Amino acid sequence: MNKSLLPIALAAALSAAALPARADNAASYELANIMTGTFVSATPNSSLVLDILSITTDPLHSYDLFLSVSGKFEDTSVRQQGLIRIESQGRDIYFGYVPHFDPTITALSPRAGQFTEREASAACGFTMKAKGDGFAGDTLGSQCALAMRGATRKWTIEVEPGTITLRDPKTGETLRFTKQGHEKSTTKSGN
Repeated sequence: MNKSLLPIALAAALSAAALPARADNAASYELANIMTGTFVSATPNSSLVLDILSITTDPLHSYDLFLSVSGKFEDTSVRQQGLIRIESQGRDIYFGYVPHFDPTITALSPRAGQFTEREASAACGFTMKAKGDGFAGDTLGSQCALAMRGATRKWTIEVEPGTITLRDPKTGETLRFTKQGHEKSTTKSGN
């Protein structure tokens, strides 16, 4: 092979190899983008608020989000926070959650991406797939019980532009959240 063609051939091979990764990262980017914002509960007897902010913990994890949950569900006050890590895995997306048990940790804290051994061992993760205009996946039941306090059963999570829905497939119990400031487009008829 001509020595001057070798760099071009290598560049073409690397570009072709990188194409599927770019396509996979597009789904991770889309999921992170849909989830970023403030979501308020649309479920009766719930005043829960989800604040989800994009954060940079290190250059290798482009789609990390910091989640803060606060408010009341029925008669229970809730305050939880942690890191959501979204990573492409082929055609699927890995959705990982690591809780922060220290309530003083926020998205702006220098330790937002650092975890104690107890927090790291409480982490849980599952796979999400494209569904409709968004993504859906199922938690793994009791594996997430410590990370997501009270989530002792399997829950289905559906994320679409403007909404996050958590549903217990056995009981049908559903928690719905709508994005603040997100309005579906409507057409107005005028004279």
